[in-house]
Amino acid sequence: MAAPDPRPMPVTADQPDGFDPAGTPVSPSELNAWRRGFTPQAEIWNGRLAMLGLSLGLTVLLLVRLATA
Repeated sequence: MAAPDPRPMPVTADQPDGFDPAGTPVSPSELNAWRRGFTPQAEIWNGRLAMLGLSLGLTVLLLVRLATA
């Protein structure tokens, strides 16, 4: 399997946000960009923040139950 191209995707006129429906690999710096709207970058941050919130919520729940037991 060939290594993914580290260069960011070119932005075309028909895809102004840089979204590539063909699934071309995107560089890590491009995936970590803070972009708003329905972009792959926003979906990645949404997932990261959802996991952070879930982890914090479960941790608080566990600590409260241990403290009151």
